[in-house]
Amino acid sequence: MDNTDAPSNTMVLKFKEDAALTEMMHLRVSSLQRSGQKRQDGERLLLPNEAIYRLDFPTQELQFSRWYFSLKAYGRTTITGISQHWTPDLTNLMTRQLLEPIGTFWRNAGDPEDSPLKWLEADMQEFGERIAELAKVRKVMYFLFAYKDGAEAANASCSVEFTQ
Repeated sequence: MDNTDAPSNTMVLKFKEDAALTEMMHLRVSSLQRSGQKRQDGERLLLPNEAIYRLDFPTQELQFSRWYFSLKAYGRTTITGISQHWTPDLTNLMTRQLLEPIGTFWRNAGDPEDSPLKWLEADMQEFGERIAELAKVRKVMYFLFAYKDGAEAANASCSVEFTQ
């Protein structure tokens, strides 16, 4: 995705981990395990390698431009949009609230460390356009990041560029 002719009205928004919400969702898992209860029907529990991130939209009229993703070393990171608006009571995440398509960036263990990341370009384009569409009616959007195959949050950075 070449950006040499990018208009000057671009905006790069960085995904920021919502540590409090991630912790609250991990506590829900611990609480269920301790009490021996089962999750609600359709509830999506957070796994240890997952975290909740957010994008804050300063304006609602955005057009998707491109992704910026860096991953030191190797591994796989998947990003799933969440249709839910979280309320102060931190309602549970339900499977039906996970959006398609998901974004996936990866570098295989056998690849040289300086090799470019891989991703499914059509899915990432559609995903970016979907985010821009949802930004028209939201000031914030939440995402589920999953780190697999050696990827870790400390080694990854993700942002998305929009034009206004």
